Amino acid sequence: MTETGSVYLDHAATTPMLPVAIEALTARLADVGNPSSLHASGRHARRIVEESRETIAQALDCRPGEVVFTSGGTEADNLALKGIYWSRRRADSRRTRILATAVEHHAVLDPLHWLAEHEGAEVELLPVDERGRLDEAAYRAAVERDPDSVALVSVMWANNEVGTMQPVSEVTAIAGPHGIPVHTDAVQAVGAVPVDFAASGVEAMTLTGHKLGGPYGVGALVVRREVDVTPLGHGGGQERDIRSGTLDTPGIAAFAAAVEAAVKEQPDHAERLRTLRDDLVRRVLAVVPDAHLHGPQLDVAGTERLPGNAHLGFPGCEGDSLLMLLDARGIECSTGSACSAGVPQPSHVLLAMGCDEEQARHSLRFSFGHTSTPADVDAVVAAIGPVVERARAAKRA
Repeated sequence: MTETGSVYLDHAATTPMLPVAIEALTARLADVGNPSSLHASGRHARRIVEESRETIAQALDCRPGEVVFTSGGTEADNLALKGIYWSRRRADSRRTRILATAVEHHAVLDPLHWLAEHEGAEVELLPVDERGRLDEAAYRAAVERDPDSVALVSVMWANNEVGTMQPVSEVTAIAGPHGIPVHTDAVQAVGAVPVDFAASGVEAMTLTGHKLGGPYGVGALVVRREVDVTPLGHGGGQERDIRSGTLDTPGIAAFAAAVEAAVKEQPDHAERLRTLRDDLVRRVLAVVPDAHLHGPQLDVAGTERLPGNAHLGFPGCEGDSLLMLLDARGIECSTGSACSAGVPQPSHVLLAMGCDEEQARHSLRFSFGHTSTPADVDAVVAAIGPVVERARAAKRA
C-alpha cells in the first residue's frame, strides 16, 4: 500500500526505492565534484562512481569495465541496438539484418523501426508461441539462412507484460558460433530472477534503476569490452567514449546499492512474490470463473515466468475500463495495452501470442514488489467481481 492509501500493484512499471538506495542517494546529494575533474572533490566523486561500478559488476558477474552508465533502460537499449548495428555494418556492409522477438518492449521495437526506416536495417521479428516464448526453430532457421548478414540479435530476458522468460542461453548458443552479438533487455529480470551476465553468453545487457528499487533516471548497458559500439552522442568521452555526459554520482551510488540489495535478496524476494501472485490468481479465477491467465502457467520452479507477474484476461471487458474502475477503488495496476495519444491499442504482445484484437484489449497486469502484502491481494479479490460486472455492463450499453 502506498502513502496515499492506494493498493499499488504496478511494480513492473516502477517500484518504490529501497531504503538502502534512498540512504545512498541522500548521503551524496550535498556533495560537490564532477567525476571527470582532477581535483580532490572530483577524485572523490570518481571513487564513488567506480566503487558503484564494481558493486554492480560483482552482483551481475561481469567486469567493472563492462558497465556503462546511462539515463535508464530506453537509452541503454538504443545505445546497444544502434551502436552495435552501426559498428557491425561499418565493418561489413553485408550485415544489415537484425533479429528480435515480436514481443519486445517498445524501447527495443521503436529503435529497430527507426533503423529500418533510416539506416537500411532489415528487421525480422521472430514468432513466439501462445505463452509468449520465442520459437527457437524459427530463430535458428533465420540465423542459419544467412548468418553473415546478421548484424545482431535482441531477445529480452523476461517480458514486461505477461512475464514470460525467454531462452537467452539457447539464443546465444545459436548465435555464438557465427560470431553474432546478442543483446538482451533484462530490465524486468534483474532482482526478480537469477541473472548472470558472464554465464548467459550475451554481449550486451540492459538494466535500469527504477525497476529494482533504485532511483529514476539511471541505468546501465553492460557490454563486453571487445564489442565495438558506436556512440549515440558525442562530448566528453566518458564511459569508454560510448556514452558522453557528466555522470550522476548520487544516482549511480543509489543504483548500485539497489542492484546489490535486489540481487542478494532475490531468492527470498521471488518466493514471497510468487506466493502472493499465486494466491491472487487462484482467488480471482474463483470469483470470475471465465477469467484466464496469459503467458506461462504458474510454475513452482520459477523458470517460466516472472514471480511477481499476473496477467489476466477478462472476457467481455475493456482493460482500460477495468483499470479506471479499480483505480476509483484505490487499486493501481495496468493494462496489457499501450496507449498512443489517448487511443487504446491492442497489446502487440498478446497479438503475437495469437490473441485476436478483442482478447488483446481485455486484460490487466498485476505486478508485485517489495512493498506488496497479503492485504493487497485481499483488496483486489474483494473488488474484482463488482468491477468486472460494471465493465461488462458498460461495454454492452
